[in-house]
Amino acid sequence: MNVEFLGSAREVGRSAILVNDSLLLDYGLLTAKPMQYPLREPAVDAVVVSHGHLDHAGAVPSLLSGSNRPEVHWTPPTRELAMLLAKDTLRLHGNTPQCPFMETDLQRLTQVSVEHGYYEPFEAAGHTVTLLPAGHIPGSAHVLVDDGDTRLLYTGDFHTANQRLVSASQDRPDVDAIITESTYADTTHSDRKTLEREFVESVRTTIWQGGTVIVPVFAIGRTQELLLVCEAHDIDCYLDGMGKQVTELLRQYPAFVRDAEALKRAKANARFVTGKNGQRERIASQNTVILTTAGMLSGGPVVSYIPQIRQHPTNKITLTGYQVAGTPGRELVDTGRAEFDGRVLPVSAQVEQYDFSAHADRDGLRSFLESYRETPVVVNHGDDCEGFAASLREDGFSASAPALGETVTITESTLESPNRSHDGSVVK
Repeated sequence: MNVEFLGSAREVGRSAILVNDSLLLDYGLLTAKPMQYPLREPAVDAVVVSHGHLDHAGAVPSLLSGSNRPEVHWTPPTRELAMLLAKDTLRLHGNTPQCPFMETDLQRLTQVSVEHGYYEPFEAAGHTVTLLPAGHIPGSAHVLVDDGDTRLLYTGDFHTANQRLVSASQDRPDVDAIITESTYADTTHSDRKTLEREFVESVRTTIWQGGTVIVPVFAIGRTQELLLVCEAHDIDCYLDGMGKQVTELLRQYPAFVRDAEALKRAKANARFVTGKNGQRERIASQNTVILTTAGMLSGGPVVSYIPQIRQHPTNKITLTGYQVAGTPGRELVDTGRAEFDGRVLPVSAQVEQYDFSAHADRDGLRSFLESYRETPVVVNHGDDCEGFAASLREDGFSASAPALGETVTITESTLESPNRSHDGSVVK
């Protein structure tokens, strides 16, 4: 089995892994400025998408812009989420070099889409593929690929701890090699119950003091997780941005969430914001909690709310995820000011960070990989893939971190690269 890394090798974003020149695992974006896409657009027979985030699914429509029509395989929620984000990408960047696909490509995508549940083997480009629950977001999957000679497990993004929205990854199939994400390989997450308690206490304190709490959230996954947290702790809240559509969408797939009734209650607990007739201005002046996109303050309704609440130190901005360098969220954390609608504004409101990550941390990755001590491990999708691979080798694993554009060959329990020694180091 030959595996070529067209994206996400020694980086986070634009996941794209080509198997045997015929099967593509993910085809995503790297949301930098300008946006970056995988190294090339291969002509493949089929695509399997692990989950519906932009960095894994955002470029899939561009594969249909030419004469090729590969089938696209995914779970039902992943299909819906990917289509929603693709339409948003068109809305924001259509008819510009930033967007490599058109509306007609989305229409073609609906024609080649094939949906699968978990644990249902299917054929794709001459391979037998099975999707397994990954515990990241609803519909997210580990992808098990068998070409008749070799079995490969591609983890996609995954979590080994339960979230309120989805249950933890549990499956550890026997394979000849594994490609693992490493986004949080150098981080240890806080205990989720402790994290929730700290978040809830902070929010309640601000409300008791008469302040407004802005909770920037990512539309897919993080929005619904925080809605569930608020409902579980009797915190009334508003919801604004794309998270409204995603919440409605996910309620249509109860089998892919941990507790469908809890999500129903969480939605009912939130008041949806329309943004009409000055509604956001009125809400921002209230003693309340507002969940709103975007999670890194790079667009969406949050850029309307923060300028209105920024000057009063009783108010609070509670960031709920990692802030990438170069984003307004990171700028706010580092400097106490950020750019909103073209204006750089100082922020006197309190700024706090809470790590509600949906990825496995260092301990989670290690616990997952314990099942694969005798199996070659390929590390990708991380800021320090080489460092994590080196630490695994020190602990007795056969681990490597291929470079962008590199091809590795997997046979039964061995992994070879023309530019890499068996211990994973680069051959000079």
